[in-house]
Amino acid sequence: MSEQNQQKKRGWAAKAEAAKNAKAAAAAEVATEALDDDDFVEEEYVPSEADGGMFGDVPAKKAKEFWPSAKRLMGLLKPERVGVFIVIGLVIVSVVLNVIAPKVLGSAMDVIFGGVMGKQIPPGVSQEQFVELMRQQGQGNFADMVSKMELTNGINFSKLTFLISIVLLMYFVANIFLWAQGWLLNRIVMRVIKKLRNDVQAKLNRLPLNYFDTRQRGDILSRVTNDVDNVQQGLQQAFSQLVSSVLTVLGITVMMFIVSWELALIALIALPLSGVVAGVIGARSQKLFSAQWKNTGALNGQIEESFSGHDLVKVFGRDADMLTRFDEKNEELYKASFGAQFVSGVIFPAMNFVSYLSYVGIAVVGGLRVASGSMSLGDATAFIQYSREFTQPLGQIAGMANMLQSGVASAERVFEFLDAEEEIEENGTRHLPAKTDGHVEFEHVSFSYVEDKPLIEDLSFSAEPGHTVAIVGPTGAGKTTLVNLVMRFYELNSGRITLDGVDIKDLTRSELRSKVGMVLQDAWLFGGTIYDNIKYGKLDATEEQIMEAAKATYVDRFVRALPDGYQTIIDEEGNNVSAGEKQLITIARAFVSDPSLLILDEATSSVDTRTELLLQKAMAALRTDRTSFVIAHRLSTIRDADTILVMENGQIVEQGNHAQLLALEGAYYRLYMSQFAGEEEAAVDDSTAVHS
Repeated sequence: MSEQNQQKKRGWAAKAEAAKNAKAAAAAEVATEALDDDDFVEEEYVPSEADGGMFGDVPAKKAKEFWPSAKRLMGLLKPERVGVFIVIGLVIVSVVLNVIAPKVLGSAMDVIFGGVMGKQIPPGVSQEQFVELMRQQGQGNFADMVSKMELTNGINFSKLTFLISIVLLMYFVANIFLWAQGWLLNRIVMRVIKKLRNDVQAKLNRLPLNYFDTRQRGDILSRVTNDVDNVQQGLQQAFSQLVSSVLTVLGITVMMFIVSWELALIALIALPLSGVVAGVIGARSQKLFSAQWKNTGALNGQIEESFSGHDLVKVFGRDADMLTRFDEKNEELYKASFGAQFVSGVIFPAMNFVSYLSYVGIAVVGGLRVASGSMSLGDATAFIQYSREFTQPLGQIAGMANMLQSGVASAERVFEFLDAEEEIEENGTRHLPAKTDGHVEFEHVSFSYVEDKPLIEDLSFSAEPGHTVAIVGPTGAGKTTLVNLVMRFYELNSGRITLDGVDIKDLTRSELRSKVGMVLQDAWLFGGTIYDNIKYGKLDATEEQIMEAAKATYVDRFVRALPDGYQTIIDEEGNNVSAGEKQLITIARAFVSDPSLLILDEATSSVDTRTELLLQKAMAALRTDRTSFVIAHRLSTIRDADTILVMENGQIVEQGNHAQLLALEGAYYRLYMSQFAGEEEAAVDDSTAVHS
């Protein structure tokens, strides 16, 4: 990868201005030829497989190891294990009541049938005599059936009412317990997902820049939003129904063997058949769901890029191209989603077919056993109900297993994100005073983005307290990398950087960065008021401090003219203020933070000459009494710098003030004269055009 592309992909602007990265990426793709020298990319950066794949084609995200991922997913519930045990207890009680109820209902059926059949016995004839009479008349099967009944002279309504009341009470209590476990489980899952989201957000802040450099931002967003939501759905629905369904199957199996072991064996034939169906279809659906989530991430990346780079897409007329790319990714997602839903939708009808096969077998054999007197009609009725209730949870298990497959695939993607290598652990053994001098020393610093391609080698220089150090040089020289290293966005290969004599590796990153203020070329404002955006530099700043910063940086001049003043709401893209006004607000933000060290990345390059002069005055006020690093492209803006560093290929080839470097007639002289010649030529062309 070229140094130019290194600069682009690993600039510290990617850290401080993360929301603008996609716009730069879109610019690189659709308008490379129109970008200025600092944004020019000589060659396409193609990350290796280890880096995470191509930016536009993220690696496949499928549950490579289902059971380890599922175990880890269940492990998220460990802090809530007491609640989980209560949920399981409630489910068990609910299932037991639901399982026993059909048996009691069968007894009620026997009461009804026994009363009806008892009416058929002539007065004065006992049940035994009636059975013997039926045998003598050649009705042996009927006699066997009657012999197993408890015949009464009419229906015993008091007993029937009692049994039906018991059944209704069982179903009522069972559903109350089922509702209670659902309510409790939802609370548990919500707490678990809340913690997971907190972990994901905290992880984002601990990841190094190279993680974001080598991955599509849309895919990262998909992992921390869509995939987390899918994990929540899996835990909420799949976990609850799976536990309930598995316990129901076990309970019904026990009751079926109690009622009739012969019919139970017939019913259990459905188990291996259901297992085969669920296994074959489930394995296929897992792959399709994995593809679905992979393509969802890719499509999200494409959409995010299209919207972020919308202006450039319009300017260069790439609407059709972007639409074509969107259609391609959308078609891939459609195929994967349709396939996943279609295959998962086959499970329920297939399970239903298996259940009907079992049901037919039970109905036929059960009818023969009732006719032969081997079992009562009530038991046969109860068993048929059990057979229907047996296949329903089997179908639910298959369907929920499908949802669990999808949830586990998403969980694995989230876990991969959480397991990503973090920044080097901080030591934080040293501390700086509240106000530092700002003396920065580079001592034999070497650094490279890629191991076998060094960028900066054995670099040494000193930035004196209160001085302005300008850094100039061609694209890829290492200018931005230099301030990346000062901010510890990347770690050194060798050497050290000190701030007031303290090695920055001995400081926590938060303490180091609290001493630094930054004004970037690409100004970024957050949604909210102008007042809030200035206050962002120092959250505990007083109104007096904010007003002072606004006046010193000329923000007050234009804010007073706005209808809502400092309470003017900045829209999502910051389009209700001009580019120059946005830049002034960012300068005020840095001013209010009162940093000891200031970094300016060509903050005036995108504005007109008049606004540039205003910005230069604001930055001059900001640079007062603090050490400043200024990355400059327009050399006319850094003539008054105390020290100018001229960099080429990661080395400082010249250093001095403006006059000294011009007198050398070396690299700086050539850069300066090339810009001066360009300005002279442009002036001549304009003059010629006017006279003609």
